[in-house]
Amino acid sequence: MQVRNTRIGIIGSGAIGGFYGLMLARAGFDVHFLLRSEYAAVREHGLTLDSALHGQLHQQVQAYASAADMPPCDWLLVGAKATSNAELAPSIVQAAAPGAKVVLLQNGLGVEEQLRPALRPDMHLLGGLCFICVNRERPGVIRHQALGAVNLGYHSGPAQDAGLAVVEEGAELFRAAGIDSQAMLDLNQARWQKLVWNVPYNGLSVLLKASTTPLMSDPDSRVLIQALMAEVVEGARACGQVLPDGYAEHLFRVTEQMPDYWPSMYHDHAAQRPLELQAIYAEPLARAHAAGCRLPRIEALHQALAFIDRRNRQA
Repeated sequence: MQVRNTRIGIIGSGAIGGFYGLMLARAGFDVHFLLRSEYAAVREHGLTLDSALHGQLHQQVQAYASAADMPPCDWLLVGAKATSNAELAPSIVQAAAPGAKVVLLQNGLGVEEQLRPALRPDMHLLGGLCFICVNRERPGVIRHQALGAVNLGYHSGPAQDAGLAVVEEGAELFRAAGIDSQAMLDLNQARWQKLVWNVPYNGLSVLLKASTTPLMSDPDSRVLIQALMAEVVEGARACGQVLPDGYAEHLFRVTEQMPDYWPSMYHDHAAQRPLELQAIYAEPLARAHAAGCRLPRIEALHQALAFIDRRNRQA
């Protein structure tokens, strides 16, 4: 059973951080939210969750504009996009209690490797794979449409030989809040598995200006999604990660049954924020290429998104 006096810090309290932070706070954990642009709104009005699964939840939360004002946290859940890791690293370290566990609730490959050099040796680093349809509607207001599981894997830190125990501790923390959570023995493989969904749906939502329902309804986009998924599986195999048989087909069927959903990359594009192209596209492409594997459809999608991203941010 999880001890409810475990102190949890949420770094980046948008859709992902806000959802999981609120669920943990509702379960009785001591949760502290670090915010940037939304600090004033959340400080005054709290956080509101409109969830198709959990109903309406509104709560005044412990909100901070600076990590220097936060108490030392035993667990730190990083819900900000991977594009912010370099900027957030000093705040993560400042908010970390001795031996703190840091969980990157982020998409793509290489995010742990990017952050690890900035952390103290006593800090554990884990990856978190979120399977959830959630978005931020306005400052302090989060809409949750479907799913919610978060799976964890150990990356690095002082518990290399006992990393699974740390991961199980984290998974139990989420389960205590009513969230399905499993320990992943191979974090790298788990990240490739998540890319099977993220590569096609995130990128195509921006390129084609379409959410999941129209993407799944059109015969041409369906074929393109399946081809992109197959390339991710091929790239993973070239890098020594053999994904479960039928995994891409399973995600395709799951998406057909989901409510209509705009992936997070589309929301970043609409808000003229940087797209997570490095972690979701450039890093997997580089690893596959180094293993002697070319992924032409993903490469073309990445090039198109890079053009769109540059032009969008210049505007």
